[in-house]
Amino acid sequence: MASIDLEKMLDKVKNTQWTLSDIDWNAPGKELITSEQWPKLKDFMADLMWIEHIGARAFAAMSKKAPNPTLSEMYAIFHAEEQRHANAEMALMKRWGMLEGDIPKPNKNLRLIIKWLDTYADDMPFYILGAVIPMLEVALDGALCTFLLDSVDDPVCHQAFKLINGDEARHLGVGFSVMEAQGYNKTFIQLSQMAARALDPRMILGILAYLPLINKMRDNVIKLGLAEEKLYSAMNKFSKIGGRTVAGRRNPWFQIIQFHAYKVIDRKQKWFHIPVDAMVAMTDQIPEKSLPKVPSWIYQLTAEPTATK
Repeated sequence: MASIDLEKMLDKVKNTQWTLSDIDWNAPGKELITSEQWPKLKDFMADLMWIEHIGARAFAAMSKKAPNPTLSEMYAIFHAEEQRHANAEMALMKRWGMLEGDIPKPNKNLRLIIKWLDTYADDMPFYILGAVIPMLEVALDGALCTFLLDSVDDPVCHQAFKLINGDEARHLGVGFSVMEAQGYNKTFIQLSQMAARALDPRMILGILAYLPLINKMRDNVIKLGLAEEKLYSAMNKFSKIGGRTVAGRRNPWFQIIQFHAYKVIDRKQKWFHIPVDAMVAMTDQIPEKSLPKVPSWIYQLTAEPTATK
């Protein structure tokens, strides 16, 4: 089984902390955002910010369920790092004149998944969150952030994402190692029991929120200009690294997440996309008053460079 030294990684994580005040948010370069880029980039950055908070909430749940104190402490730090990433992205939005004095609310699909996480994430098995997080991190780091840096010339954006991507690389290193460990030395019955959790009613609710969210975001980034090849490249990375060992390939949740990832990026898979697109259309029709309330913790978000190490 491929593995990393968790104690050394924890020390590295602690020694590479940064704050928003490390970045000069008033440096030249914001004028490099074009009028054509601005409206689409505003929506993209708002979604990206909320994806970071989805990751933060998942890491908080994983910290509570981690199999050892080292991982528990590391996931608690990862939780704080994801919140800092969201704050940095909001600071970029403020720099580019996109905030309009208010925190952007998550879209309807994000509202549903945030509500599910707040309600059920702490009850989910460690191995499920441990498989979903690496896929989201790969998509975030390997596709969305890469696309942003290829599209935006503002040097402050590049400085911020150099720091963010350094954190994400460490998240991925830990995530893939943990995902492999969940398939190590398990009997067929144990692996079957892991897979069977997909039928848990709480998990089904999560899947019903997750599928339209991922489909909608996939289409949004393609419309923004992301090449489909970048999505394939990101998913290939997930498959190659997550499946590099027998233990990794034996993890049923690696197989489930991998299967879904390849279907969602391939629009030719009509049998998959037609019903999920219908779910997207249905969620778009949910009236505002029927949506779950925006959680109070969103007011912890700040675009100001006051975050502490």
